[in-house]
Amino acid sequence: MQKIHAPLQAQVVQWLAQAGDVVAAGDVLVILEAMKMEHEIRSPHAGRLAELYFQPGETVGEGEVLLTLAPVSEGLASPASAPPPAHEAVAGAERGDLKKLQGRLAFTQDAQRPEAVAKRHAQGLRMARENIADLCDEGSFVEYGALAVAAQSRRRSADDLMRNTPADGMVTGIGCVNGQRVVVMAYDFTVLAGTQGMRNHQKTDRMLGVALQNKLPVVLFAEGGGGRPGDVDVAIVAGLNLATFASFARLNGRVPVVGVVAGRCFAGNAALLGCCDVIIATRDSNIGMGGPAMVEGGGLGVFKPEQIGPSDVQHGNGVIDVLVETEAQAVSAARQYVSVFQGAVRAWQAPPAEALRHVVPENRLRVYDTRAALQGLADEGSLMHLRTGFGVGIHTALARIAGRPVGMLANNPLHLGGAIDADAADKAARFMQLCNAHGLPIVSLVDTPGFMVGPDTEATAQVRHVSRMFVAAAHLRVPLLSVVLRKGYGLGAMAMTGGGFHETLSTVAWPTGEFGGMGLEGAVRLGYRKELEALPEGPEREALFEQLLAQQYDNGSAIHMAATLEIDAVIDPATTRDWLVAGLEAGQVRPLDGTLAIDTW
Repeated sequence: MQKIHAPLQAQVVQWLAQAGDVVAAGDVLVILEAMKMEHEIRSPHAGRLAELYFQPGETVGEGEVLLTLAPVSEGLASPASAPPPAHEAVAGAERGDLKKLQGRLAFTQDAQRPEAVAKRHAQGLRMARENIADLCDEGSFVEYGALAVAAQSRRRSADDLMRNTPADGMVTGIGCVNGQRVVVMAYDFTVLAGTQGMRNHQKTDRMLGVALQNKLPVVLFAEGGGGRPGDVDVAIVAGLNLATFASFARLNGRVPVVGVVAGRCFAGNAALLGCCDVIIATRDSNIGMGGPAMVEGGGLGVFKPEQIGPSDVQHGNGVIDVLVETEAQAVSAARQYVSVFQGAVRAWQAPPAEALRHVVPENRLRVYDTRAALQGLADEGSLMHLRTGFGVGIHTALARIAGRPVGMLANNPLHLGGAIDADAADKAARFMQLCNAHGLPIVSLVDTPGFMVGPDTEATAQVRHVSRMFVAAAHLRVPLLSVVLRKGYGLGAMAMTGGGFHETLSTVAWPTGEFGGMGLEGAVRLGYRKELEALPEGPEREALFEQLLAQQYDNGSAIHMAATLEIDAVIDPATTRDWLVAGLEAGQVRPLDGTLAIDTW
């Protein structure tokens, strides 16, 4: 005979077996209730109920005997095959609460809105969830806030909102890219034109907090029309006390943030986009701080959406960093961008080293494309150019060298002979900030006659713009390695090397390198003006000029610069990667001291 004790003080609700009944191990014998919660008391083994000590409604104290269980003979009938009590679930049976949830979640899926999907696809565009599925590793996306609907219950039915405003027009959650977690937020243009509703603002704020607290990169699909005036469930006047924009901006310099746009992106959506480190957009995109309605409302004219901030304009002025043809390409670029900040990789392929020997022509007056040098130094398939339509005097790119992520700068001799103008300086300074904030070493390829000069240039505020390069470089916490490909002249060359040739972890030159405090032709004309003017114009003066110039070239040669220790070495171009790898292995990224902001420009 075994006594069964009450595990807690409770009220007896119901006996599910009576005295004399044979029970099996695990059968529920009695239901107790305490603090509005029901507790099942089960049989520890097969047996016969010998005696029950409490009636329904009575209170049993903790440890008191509830019943006694007598042993039964083997082969005695067992009620195991009898139907369970009405309250007890059958294994494998469909639960009502789960069925209700599944039915509700179905309305968050694109399959429930075939017309919207068909219209979207007819425009050559994807659904928000399609982009997320392409961005994230298969099966890794976990959605937050899927059951939200627009805050418009005072003007629309619950069924209407469930069917036509799923997720309140914004899909948010956490997924994996290359096995590492990222926060993903995607406005859904098929829901109220991707506008910013009160609830999707709440969802945005929630995800931004998760990203900041857990240091997760953020990918924002920003297509949409800005603020939404139709959300009447929330008592607001102007809604200017929202935290979303401050919260999004607070991520700057703390985690990588990339924005992706296809189609139209106006007003509040564009404001968030503008806070991103990098913007990837398709050819058919339009980006503007105000859409047609806002422009017209301001008395500024009537325009079609396609006339406001088209991609060719926004790429040329530097708003768009990476311009692609399709959303699929945009998502691929976003994956590549995020991957740069995920650390080194083991599998990589080096390009042919000998090709670097032929990048710079032997004729020192012949122009060439420094992008060939970038391509020849980066691991195969890793080079990602940024801001290609703007500041074309300097190339900026993300890449890997021997699997290690780096940022790469290179002067562009095809534009102004490689002279650095205001736009190029802005582009380079901001790129240094980007690399510095996220801990990427920088490789700088130098071929510049210096900063651009002249009355027209100074009218562009050149003095302030080019000096940004010195300030940005002075605050670097990441290693900077410089390779002078050809011209290393004046302040421009110093700006490309962190403020001076010895401010870098290493400064080396190819044999084609030539150096001077300024352009050598100008240096001869200024430094030897008296000697030149002492001779009559003509062959004699020209011969003296060429003789003095040759002396300057010889004095400023890469070999002479290395001999006087102004640079660290002259190297065979084919060994450049070896030099860079050694530097990347030796250099240290200093700990972050506070927050390192990245200019939006």
